[in-house]
Amino acid sequence: MSLLKINPDYQKRVYGLDVFRAVAIVLVVIGHGSFIVNYFAPGFPYIKFIDGVELFFVLSGFLIGSILIKILEESTDSNALKSLSEFWKRRWYRTLPNYYLILLVNYLLVRFEIINGDISQFNWKFLLFLHNFSGPFVDFFWESWSLSIEEWFYISFPITLFLSLALFKKLIPVKKIILFWIIFFIVSPLIYRISISGMEVDHFWYDVNFRKVVITRLDSIMYGVLMAWIKYYHGEWFFRYRHSMFIAGLIIIYVVILPEKESASIFMKTIYFSIIGIGASLVLPFADSIKQSKTLFGKGVVHISIISYSMYLLNLAPIAQVIEKNFLPSNSIEAVFTYLIYWVLVIILSTLLYKYFERPMMNLREK
Repeated sequence: MSLLKINPDYQKRVYGLDVFRAVAIVLVVIGHGSFIVNYFAPGFPYIKFIDGVELFFVLSGFLIGSILIKILEESTDSNALKSLSEFWKRRWYRTLPNYYLILLVNYLLVRFEIINGDISQFNWKFLLFLHNFSGPFVDFFWESWSLSIEEWFYISFPITLFLSLALFKKLIPVKKIILFWIIFFIVSPLIYRISISGMEVDHFWYDVNFRKVVITRLDSIMYGVLMAWIKYYHGEWFFRYRHSMFIAGLIIIYVVILPEKESASIFMKTIYFSIIGIGASLVLPFADSIKQSKTLFGKGVVHISIISYSMYLLNLAPIAQVIEKNFLPSNSIEAVFTYLIYWVLVIILSTLLYKYFERPMMNLREK
């Protein structure tokens, strides 16, 4: 169907990173549709997987970190501000239009009681990604929690780097300045999580107080930035040990996620996120080394990767929660068809949103 064709330039894409991104969004969509699956296959997919959002965090850090490091190494004092402005322009044309559109959709869905939610939670803070900056939010536009973390990374880390370079570039090599701030942004959220780890929480409040707050989670993106730093300054090492790091990353992830753990434990409140970030980031060098796939399956993976942001925004409230409130299956047969419809809607609507809104908005940044 030409309506759904997006015609990507496969030559400019890194297939391994597309796989990484596609796996991340598939895991997110599986999780949000699990209430349907439980009607006909309780416990599916039967084995534990890493949270797809954690994969998105490290991939975002790797990609944006690579861009920032290149800008910092190549910019001069006279064009540094212009380079930073151009970076933000490209990021925000990519992320903000879709976000604000789906924010409005979420408001209308709750306002007209098409889905359940607390309309009183909606306020100006959602416009500035402040609704979960230092504390929890509940029961409105749930998936926006990770977008706030991403946006504050786009703001805080580049500003910190550019200011530091303006002050210390003549005294300290760029390489060391960047590494210092990577380590700072990794350690600071961990220290903060440790400082509030005495908070008594059940699983729900652990999720919204520790997992979904900006200042507790910025370090998750920084592990990807660290990998970008290693690739830029130690590219031979990055490539040579990609297989070993891939295996080590998978081992670390599964050693952490497989055992049953209490959400209220000190481990889950503090270093769990750090270890998951390390494990996920170690998979990146191998993914980055797989440049192309010419198979039909590979093209499908690239398609899912490209529309992944639209999928992330659409799959929960506009699709899963609408189904949950209005079209719940009454038996296992209905559940199978409902689940298939869920996936079809996610992919088709996300493709349309990408092709006719997200991509046109991104194209404006070239003007």
